[in-house]
Amino acid sequence: MDDLEQLKYPIGRYQKPDSFTPESLSKWISTLEALPLWMDTCIENLDHEHLQMSYREDGWTIQQLVHHVADSHLNAYIRLKLALTEDKPTVKPYDENAWAELPDTQLVPVNISVTLLHTIHRRMVVLLKHMQLSDWERTYFHPEHQRFFPIWELVALYAWHSRHHTEHIKRFRERMNINGF
Repeated sequence: MDDLEQLKYPIGRYQKPDSFTPESLSKWISTLEALPLWMDTCIENLDHEHLQMSYREDGWTIQQLVHHVADSHLNAYIRLKLALTEDKPTVKPYDENAWAELPDTQLVPVNISVTLLHTIHRRMVVLLKHMQLSDWERTYFHPEHQRFFPIWELVALYAWHSRHHTEHIKRFRERMNINGF
């Protein structure tokens, strides 16, 4: 893996699992449950200057990255609820790069998005821990990918997404020699 690839994908690219087991579900749910606390640690002692720095060349700033995680996981929570309550709903894709440029991402403190992650993930984890076995195969249709996604895959993807972006910030902190990790 070259240096740019390592900066973009510090834990590797997402690899869709072929299926799920009770153990993999437990691991993914534990990751989702832990994410808000990881983000608390990630932003600890970062000042305005640090938040305006990119975690990699041609990448988002740390501030944009934190807000992106909240935006993305809010969409995941909505997709989860749609899949649980509707028959194969079609979800709305969104332009994450355009969202990262909106004024709320530029002007709202990152702790607001971390608080949002605490609330979203608390509710998401409660849903996930109380699902029936058959619920894991419920799906939503994603028009951008032109396929159905089962709920278990959404959980696997967002567990990876959680680790992916916290690792971006962790490695940024290490490169900047900011204590906390």
